[in-house]
Amino acid sequence: MSETVLYEVDGAVATITINRPAARNALTAEAKVALLSAVRTAAAAADIRAVVLTGAGGAFCSGQDLREHADLLAGGAAAALDTVRRHYNPIIEAITGMPKPVVAALPGVAAGAGAGLAFASDFRIAAQRATVLLAFARVGLGADSGTSWTLQRLVGPAKAAELLMLAEPVDAPTALSLGLVTSVVPDEELAAVAAEFAGRLATGPTLAYAAIKEGLNYAASHGLGEALEMEAELQTRLGETADHRSATQAFLDRQTPSYQGR
Repeated sequence: MSETVLYEVDGAVATITINRPAARNALTAEAKVALLSAVRTAAAAADIRAVVLTGAGGAFCSGQDLREHADLLAGGAAAALDTVRRHYNPIIEAITGMPKPVVAALPGVAAGAGAGLAFASDFRIAAQRATVLLAFARVGLGADSGTSWTLQRLVGPAKAAELLMLAEPVDAPTALSLGLVTSVVPDEELAAVAAEFAGRLATGPTLAYAAIKEGLNYAASHGLGEALEMEAELQTRLGETADHRSATQAFLDRQTPSYQGR
């Protein structure tokens, strides 16, 4: 994609790496454009069945590049904060709306918008040294990058308010106990574990995964009756797929199903 965002494919897994390790993978305008392009490319690629999102070096993503932000502020606050609508919102929508599972691999800090990227992913695998920091209040800002929506769904409204207002770092074991991350692994094992996990997802029922994501997103903003109708619609759609029919037969035959994504 660019020097700041790398895009690699191994089989049916695409790995997107934010590549600004000297700045703890802080996001410049150029990096945000490249990241959105990479996410959309992975979402649209028919041969990609799972995605890993990670950061180069010892960090996942430290959020907004504050040096660039300060320069933009000097030209007017509106220009600086327009990045939320122009960049962050489309990236979060592209991740959450992607019809395939996204695994965030956290080698180190996920702060501010970086935490938002992780929370928007379907799974979060953290290295033992990783930390999560909802840093927005530290620079006099409210939540962005979807964290006002995703965070309270992970930990509840009261804990979300605490994490956002106090803006204190959360270490990996605590993040695991709170439900902020899916698992914690030794630092040196992160890349291999994330790749193996994404590879396992890629061989799974990806159409079902897509429907599960769609159903959860829909139910989050609709009532029970509407959610029930959406479930029925999704099940009808999936019931017509070759994957469902072959998996049902494999169950009856006591065989391991093979999913083709169709």
